[in-house]
Amino acid sequence: MSRKISHRPPFVLVNVVPYTLLVLPVSILTVVDGWTGGSLLIDLGLCGLAAAWMLGMFTLRPGWWDRPGIMGVFVAGLLVITAVLVVRQPAFGLFTPAAYIYSFTVLRWPWRLLGVTATAVLAGTAQSSGIPKTDAFGLTMYAIIVAFNIAMMCACAWVLRLAEKEEERREQALGELSRTNRLLEASLAENAGLHAQLLAQAREAGVLDERQRMAREIHDTLAQGLTGIIAQLQAAEQMHEVPAPWRRPFDAVKNLARESLTEARRSVDALRPEPLRTARLSDALADVADRWSKLHGLPVQVTTTGTARPMTPEAEFALLRTAQEALANVARHAGASRVGVTLSYLEQEVALDVRDDGKGFDLARLEAGGFGLTIMRQRVEELSGSLRVESEPGAGAGISACVPCPLIGSGA
Repeated sequence: MSRKISHRPPFVLVNVVPYTLLVLPVSILTVVDGWTGGSLLIDLGLCGLAAAWMLGMFTLRPGWWDRPGIMGVFVAGLLVITAVLVVRQPAFGLFTPAAYIYSFTVLRWPWRLLGVTATAVLAGTAQSSGIPKTDAFGLTMYAIIVAFNIAMMCACAWVLRLAEKEEERREQALGELSRTNRLLEASLAENAGLHAQLLAQAREAGVLDERQRMAREIHDTLAQGLTGIIAQLQAAEQMHEVPAPWRRPFDAVKNLARESLTEARRSVDALRPEPLRTARLSDALADVADRWSKLHGLPVQVTTTGTARPMTPEAEFALLRTAQEALANVARHAGASRVGVTLSYLEQEVALDVRDDGKGFDLARLEAGGFGLTIMRQRVEELSGSLRVESEPGAGAGISACVPCPLIGSGA
């Protein structure tokens, strides 16, 4: 179905020309034909009625111009008044272009054809007023004149309709192009944001990977080596009494090894994520949720179930980053009023659930790697864990991450 395009007709054409066309035959009849007597008063009254009809129904009512029903009544009334004038005085055929103007500018298709045809009949009647219609020849000439007027004006109406349809198609194409451009701009902006986010996360992941590698290297080499040195010194001390001359350097070596081991362990701890340096995972989650809640003004309920037990730093880090990313997504996309974070210590794994009561999203969007879920999934799956997402539009969203949690030994 084609879209209607509203165009206001030129002001002078519809508000000045019709009144000028009404005054013209009155002037001709008065000056040239000596138009006087009772007929003058009747015709002047009809002219006044025509002027009042145009003024009240059209000129003073621009809000009605786009209302097809009212404009149809207006043109029909004007045609009736024009018909009476033409029958009384053929000179009022000069006023018929006013009916053409209104038919072309305010009537919708196909009613425009009806208005143009009726006006053409009135114009042809005025043009053939001098032909006697008492015989077949006169009637034939009258019919030819009327038919010629109808054919010419209907052809003009058809050409105008073709031009309007072409303009409708052009404006529809421009509208579609504009909508496509807006969608493209939005997609480019979203892609740029996602690209920047992925780059930032990649840089962060690279830094964290390097920090973890360095922590493992310190733990597996320096710390373990120092632990071995201390153990050997203690074993030597238990097997043989240290001679008095050796006691001072022996104790100095043992103390130095212990201090170096303490520094190595402090270095390993310093390379862990900031919230995990001085707190357990549950406490770190509570701290992250509290700071997020104060920043965004949304309540976050943090719950820990099960018996807490030690976890590998990698597992703690993965769950903490998953919670941070999930909360960031809630702030950016969810429009939620409540958020819940649950840390569950199960028999063989630890589960983290972040749920909100926001507007949710279509899971098909995951195919595009949106909401930072790709990074979260990779981080969890690197630990042989799993990430599950539950959501639907209008029903909130939930992200659940599970990682294996074997018991951690107490060795250095």
